[in-house]
Amino acid sequence: MTVTALQAKVHPAVKDGLELEVTNANPETDSIISITLADPSGTALPSYVPGSHLVVQCGAGANAYSLTGSGTAPSEYTISVLQVEDGAGGSMAMHRLTIGDRVHVSRPRSAFAPAAIAKHFLLVAAGIGITPVLSHARSAAEWGTAAELIYVHRPGAGAHVAEARELLGPALTECSDRDSLQKVLAQKLTTQPLGTHLYVCGPLAFMETVLDQAREQGWSTTRLHSEAFGAAELDAGEPFKVNLARSGISLDVPAGVSLLETLENAGKSIPNMCRKGICGECTIPVLRGTPQHRDLYLSDQEKAENTTMMCCVSRSLDEELELDL
Repeated sequence: MTVTALQAKVHPAVKDGLELEVTNANPETDSIISITLADPSGTALPSYVPGSHLVVQCGAGANAYSLTGSGTAPSEYTISVLQVEDGAGGSMAMHRLTIGDRVHVSRPRSAFAPAAIAKHFLLVAAGIGITPVLSHARSAAEWGTAAELIYVHRPGAGAHVAEARELLGPALTECSDRDSLQKVLAQKLTTQPLGTHLYVCGPLAFMETVLDQAREQGWSTTRLHSEAFGAAELDAGEPFKVNLARSGISLDVPAGVSLLETLENAGKSIPNMCRKGICGECTIPVLRGTPQHRDLYLSDQEKAENTTMMCCVSRSLDEELELDL
C-alpha cells in the first residue's frame, strides 16, 4: 500500500481530522500489528486523555483504534490493530500499511477516561483490550498515581507484554486461563484501598464476568468502567414506526432491519462507523416515545433519559417513535 490510502472519499467519521503518515509498523504478535502515526511536517499532535481512541480511515472504511500512549504532549500516535479475517472494520487493510503511507484520522476521542477522583486504578485487560488499559497505565506512571494491572493473554499471543512488565513490574499480574483469572480477581477485588476505580477492556463476555464479580463484592457502579471492542449478536426485534419531525415523513422499520438502514434507504445521511452500538457515531435525538436501547455506548443515565438513541442497533419499545430529523 502507498499514499493511495488517501484516495477514497473522506469518511464522515474523520472529517475535520488529521492527515498522518505511517512512521513505523511492527508486529506485536502473529495477528496484532503496532502502527505509529505522525504529522508529515513534524508538527506536534493534539494531546488526549488516557483511554482515548482514533478513528482511522484506510481505503473507504473507517474504524476506531485505542491509543496506547499516555496522551501527554505526543509527537506521534501509536495504535495496535488485531487482524480479523472476516471483519468489516478494515483491519486487513490496516495490516497492509507500510512506512510512508498516509491516512486520514479523527482527532482523539474518549469514552474511557480515568476518573479524576480515583486514588488507585485496578486495570483489567484481555487480548487486544490491553491497548486502552496500557494508556491508563502509562499515564498513572507519569503522574505517580498508584495502578495495578491484571492482563489475560495466551502464552506467546499477548501484545505489549514486555512494555507492561517494564512499566508495572510487580504491579502486573498475568493470567493465561479462566481459572487463574478467577482466583486473582477474588483476591484483588477484596483487597483494594479506598478510592480505587476498576477499568476493564476486552471481549464482551470477559468484561461482564469481571464486572459481575466486582458487583457481587459490593463495588458501586460509579467505580466500574468498561470499554467494549465487540458486541453480542442481537435478535431481529419487533417492527415499529418512526416519525421524522423536521422532514414530515413517517417510515416503517421492519423486524430484522435496523433504524439506521431504514433512514439510509429513505435518503437520510446519518454519520456512522461501527454499526454495532459501540462507537457512538450514529446518535440521533428522540422527541417522543421510548427507545429500546441495545447499545454499549450510552450510560445508564443517558438511556433512562430517552432523549437520544443509537440508531444502528436500538429499536423502540413503543409502536411509534418521533425523531428530531
